[in-house]
Amino acid sequence: MSHERGAQSRRLRIIAGRWRGRRWRFAAGGIRPTSERVRETLFNWLQGRLEGRRCLDLYAGSGALGLEALSRGAAHCVFVDQQQEAVARLGDVLREWQAGSAEVELECSSAAQFLARPARAFDLVFLDPPFAGGELARGVAQLESRGWLASGALIYLEHPRSAPPAAVPANWQPLRAGTAGAVGYDLYQRGQSGRAT
Repeated sequence: MSHERGAQSRRLRIIAGRWRGRRWRFAAGGIRPTSERVRETLFNWLQGRLEGRRCLDLYAGSGALGLEALSRGAAHCVFVDQQQEAVARLGDVLREWQAGSAEVELECSSAAQFLARPARAFDLVFLDPPFAGGELARGVAQLESRGWLASGALIYLEHPRSAPPAAVPANWQPLRAGTAGAVGYDLYQRGQSGRAT
């Protein structure tokens, strides 16, 4: 019985788009998915900005952010997670939902290892790392310094409400911010020379 309750608690639902209402179960193992309430707010902020976007879901975990983006018209999403089980489960979901091979890439890698590779520019990056360990600050720095962001890229950050990001690059313009319980979340747009494009 307790196992079944655990499985049920690991179920998520796509809010809108071509996969609207589809549910999936994500891997066990310490994954903290972005809540449906926060996802709904975030994707309201992103309304009209997703069509054709190239997305990076850097700490994919359940895949909720990248899957929602694809459902709503993003052209491509790279899902990165260091847990093999999480990546395998996401692959199963994407095959079951018949996502096109040109739409998705799955990478079993730490964020730091992935960002150390030769960069390609993304239009939208989801950065929802484990809250402990300073991952957010390192990810933010690597994204900007190593060339992973297109001009005008949108960057979503999720963090403990009590510990907002200490610093973001000067050319990241804050667009929206919110809180839900113990979680804080922010949307930025990358500009050039301090200006949003």
